[in-house]
Formats: sequence, structure tokens, C-alpha cells
Amino acid sequence: MKTELNFSDELSGKIALVTGGTKGTGKAIAQRLQAAGATVITTARNKPEDGDQHLHFISADLSQPEGTSKVVHEVLGKFGRLDILVNNLGGSDTPGGGFAVLSDEDWESSIHTNLLAPVSLDRGFLPQMLDRGSGIIIHIASIQGKLPLHDSTLPYAAAKAALINYSKGLSKEVAPKGVRVLTVSPGWIMTESSERMMERISKSSNITIDEATQSVMTALGGIPMGRPAQPEEVAELVGFLVSPRAGYLTGTEFVIDGGTIPTV
Repeated sequence: MKTELNFSDELSGKIALVTGGTKGTGKAIAQRLQAAGATVITTARNKPEDGDQHLHFISADLSQPEGTSKVVHEVLGKFGRLDILVNNLGGSDTPGGGFAVLSDEDWESSIHTNLLAPVSLDRGFLPQMLDRGSGIIIHIASIQGKLPLHDSTLPYAAAKAALINYSKGLSKEVAPKGVRVLTVSPGWIMTESSERMMERISKSSNITIDEATQSVMTALGGIPMGRPAQPEEVAELVGFLVSPRAGYLTGTEFVIDGGTIPTV
């Protein structure tokens, strides 16, 4: 007889923040934590038109120090504490063409968004976690931290590699004081943004959507599972890691890439 698992209340009473939590993987993570009973706060530059009324929203540009300060002050001012911090915000908008076309501004923007924003939020929320001897921080990195793509996302890959290293170091400092720090490194995720990219590739190359998807997987060196991840699959991993079921896990990087990385 199959037993249905029910984790609908395992985060009851917990306050969680998911950065970049209004779309894509961040939205899936926010919904997963909410489904487990947490009170969830999300951040983004702009409030989505189809936002979930049950999710608390803070408008902030986390690529700027003022944005991270605003989020810390509003969360602690309204809720008094934060139990779970999911640093999901990240991305790259640097041009293709390799190292020679990248400006100082391209590097600085990527490093601020993908490394310094999480560092700043950690610094803002950690003191109250340490005072209580309890808290969980998840850093969403990327397999590009180990498998960089040089053509257009080199600054992003470098920042994510630094985030993975920082996350490990931070975990060693705060684990003895009751705070768990973990890293989740996804491979290619089929978000709405990825779907639009497949449509553009399909149209520009006069190929089908499936062929466009295969071309991207080939560029990544192949995905043994034969497909990208769904946002909900990454969210399910995060949901487990922040739960009491993962209470002995800290300082570890969890790769969820369908087998993309070809090495051990």
C-alpha cells in the first residue's frame, strides 16, 4: 500500500524570504515553502501583475546596497525575525563575444547581483538568527560555478563560483551556533524565460522547439536525463533542505542538473 507523504505543516510558524521570488524558480520555491506552512516574503524590482495575495511582497533592487538594506529593515520591522533565507536572485545579461567585449560595468553588475547581494542579506539577517541559535540560509548558485560558459556568462559563472566558496566558509563559522547554510546548484531550468528563448532560437534558426531545446542541451555537453529541470523540481529540493528532515545537513552543495556535469 502506497503511503502519501504530507508535509503541509512542517514549516508552520516559520518566516521565510525568497529573493527573486516572483517568477521562475524563485516563484516555485516561494509556493513550495508556503504550501509547507511558512509565511513567505518575496522580493523583486517590480510587483508582478499576477502576484499571489498570500505572499508578502517587497519591491527592492538587490543589486544596490540600498535595496538589501530596505529588505532587511522591512522584514525585521514587520515580522520581528527571519527563520529561512533563500538567496535565489541571480542572472546574467552580459553580451556574447568572450572576455574582450566585457566591460568593468558588466563584471561589477554580475558580481553585485550574484554574490554581493546574498552576502549583504546574510549579514543583515544572520545576527538575529545567531541570537536565537536557529536559522537556515540557502544560496542558489549554478553548475556554471564548475562548468563555466565563456561566451556570454563568464562574470556570472565567476560570481557563482565565489558564492559556492563563500557559502561553504560561512557554514563552518555559523553551524556551531545553530544556523545551517547550504548551496543548491541547478543546471538548465525550463522557466518561462527559457521557453521564450527556445521560441526565439526556433524562429531565428527555422527549427522546431524540440530541436532548439536539443541544441542548447548539446551546447551544455548533453543532459543525460534528456531534458532541462522544471522549476518545481528545484523547489522540492529546497523544500526538503529547509525542513526539519534535513536537520543534519549543512555546508554542502547540492547539484540538481540531470547529470550535466560530466565529472565526479
